[in-house]
Amino acid sequence: MVRYLKTAITAEERAEADDRVKRVVEAALEDIVKRGDDAVRDMSIKYDNWNRDDFRLTSDEIETCLAKLKPRDRTDIEFAQKQVRNFAQIQRDALQDVEAETLPGVILGHKNIPINSVGCYVPGGKYPLLASAHMSVVTARVAGVKRIATCAPPFQGEIAHAIVAAQHLAGADEIYVLGGIQAVGAMALGTSSIAPVDMLVGPGNAFVAEAKRQLFGRVGIDLLAGPTETLVIADDTVDGELCATDLLGQAEHGPTSPAILVTNSEKLAKDTISEVERQLLVLSTGEIAGQAWRDYGQVIVCDDEAEMLAVADEIASEHVQVMTRDPDYFLNNMSNYGSLFLGPRTNVSYGDKVIGTNHTLPTRKAARYTGGLWVGKFLKTCTYQKVLTDEATTLVGQYCSRLCALEGFAGHKEQADIRVRRYGGRNT
Repeated sequence: MVRYLKTAITAEERAEADDRVKRVVEAALEDIVKRGDDAVRDMSIKYDNWNRDDFRLTSDEIETCLAKLKPRDRTDIEFAQKQVRNFAQIQRDALQDVEAETLPGVILGHKNIPINSVGCYVPGGKYPLLASAHMSVVTARVAGVKRIATCAPPFQGEIAHAIVAAQHLAGADEIYVLGGIQAVGAMALGTSSIAPVDMLVGPGNAFVAEAKRQLFGRVGIDLLAGPTETLVIADDTVDGELCATDLLGQAEHGPTSPAILVTNSEKLAKDTISEVERQLLVLSTGEIAGQAWRDYGQVIVCDDEAEMLAVADEIASEHVQVMTRDPDYFLNNMSNYGSLFLGPRTNVSYGDKVIGTNHTLPTRKAARYTGGLWVGKFLKTCTYQKVLTDEATTLVGQYCSRLCALEGFAGHKEQADIRVRRYGGRNT
């Protein structure tokens, strides 16, 4: 039987917060539609205290950002980008164009075509999250996207030089210092100074996620990647210190980041709660992580692994860290998750920063129906067909004609019938 040793705020409280965000985003996007650059500038000043004549960085400014990097920092960024690029290329190589003769004289196929232009959002208001540049820009470049624009907010009132360097090294064509709704709104809707893109990608806070949701349809999006979520599945093979470290390591993303422990050991559950409280006293990001833990943290005790699996699939968390005797049990049986981190030697931070898998992942139960950002998100799988012989078009046309008649589509039927008459030499 499932027991909750710690619960989060209610669904009603979350819904109220969502409604507030929705109203703010609706008004902001409408303002960008009406006033373009002026609206973007006003929001940048209001939310980020940031203003420039042109929000796009010049080549000289980009070079200045690169020059500010310590040699070791640049080496580390390049190492991380190499890992992301390598895995993205492995994924791209697995996506093949196909063509086959499905009937004599009938050729069907598909091509994987890169999207022409993509806007990559790199969050950086609280922390300069340069890793998000690797995940979006590098992956889009591997896919073959022709134009890649990036936006990241200023950090502490200045250009975030490490983010800019990461964007440039990843292959961005245009780099803007803009954050929040105004950034994704400008890239999607276009202004006099920012050409619109075909797709938006990248994680962000609740306002960025809501803006992407409202813009979907005008542009494509990768997924609704809202505040970071983490789920730790653990048994008594690990201790409370390790579990608490991994929970708080993700809770520090922001005050609305859920961090959940699911275990079949009540002792581990209690030890983890105690250890969280201890670590919050010494963690430099403890204020943010502590608020997230207080409002969104949960500790759930189950009877066995099967019950732990069922609870985990219901939660459908963005990140799922498995530290049990048999982590492959969850790999082989779990179906709802953004990414799995298996065994105590790995952790979500590896995936966030350096190991090579993409860290832009589904949140808020979206893992029930989608995976995360990957090279395939930047490709359109487009089909084509060729009919090469009179016999083939006559055969397909006769079937098509009868099926169109069954549905009452006279115009569709005539499209088939004219080809049967011309190439088959007889009426249907």
